[in-house]
Amino acid sequence: MLLTIDCGNTNTIFAIWDGTEFVATWRTSTEVTRTADQYFVWLSSLMDLTGIYADISDVIISSTVPRVVFNLRVLCDRYFNCRPLVVGKPECLLPVAPRVEAGVKPGPDRLANAVSAFDRHGGDVVVVDFGTATNFDVVAEDGAYVGGVIAPGVNLSLQALHQGAAALPHVDISQPETVIGTNTVACIQSGVFWGYIGLVEGITARIKAEYGRPMTVIGTGGLAPLFAQAESLFDKVEDDLTLHGLRVIHDYNKANKMQEQA
Repeated sequence: MLLTIDCGNTNTIFAIWDGTEFVATWRTSTEVTRTADQYFVWLSSLMDLTGIYADISDVIISSTVPRVVFNLRVLCDRYFNCRPLVVGKPECLLPVAPRVEAGVKPGPDRLANAVSAFDRHGGDVVVVDFGTATNFDVVAEDGAYVGGVIAPGVNLSLQALHQGAAALPHVDISQPETVIGTNTVACIQSGVFWGYIGLVEGITARIKAEYGRPMTVIGTGGLAPLFAQAESLFDKVEDDLTLHGLRVIHDYNKANKMQEQA
């Protein structure tokens, strides 16, 4: 079985692919001090609790936190007896190479999103990924990642507002009943919620105008369904987009290796 690991700045997602579907998905906080042994104890305990006894033979990792990768490599070597593919490393091939400025290395999550979006929808796609940052990834007609936009994430904006203004409380993001708030919490929720609606609408409109041809807009990340409820921001919302991209990249590398050995 294949273990896919999507390590973001805030959370890390582990998912097991049995060759047909993802049979389990688990989330933990991203901590650079977590050791390989701690990862394994946590992961094996969840497998036991859910009755999933997976024989992990392959692992692929996407990590926006470089310091985490070492312990994940040790986890794979020590407990799964395999060398993981790490998206963004030279040995991990992509179906189509990104087309960006020389020397620029796009984030591995953005590369996985591009591969996934092309596999599911073809080219000419904008992926809006709500994570620690809000990323806009542009996928060309042939499936290449060709650039995008990075904006502060929703929760990061809420945290900064709370820390920077002593009188303002920390609030959870939700869709307010009205635009005009009648208390402090409602005012903050309205500003953040409708502010990000405007941000997504404005940036995707400018991307489409600059790109000059029709584009499909895909929302992903934990808060994508919340924003999709209010406006027609996305053509589709797919919470497993990055994991699917990791699986596609793994399959591509495995097929390429078998072809070389033939």
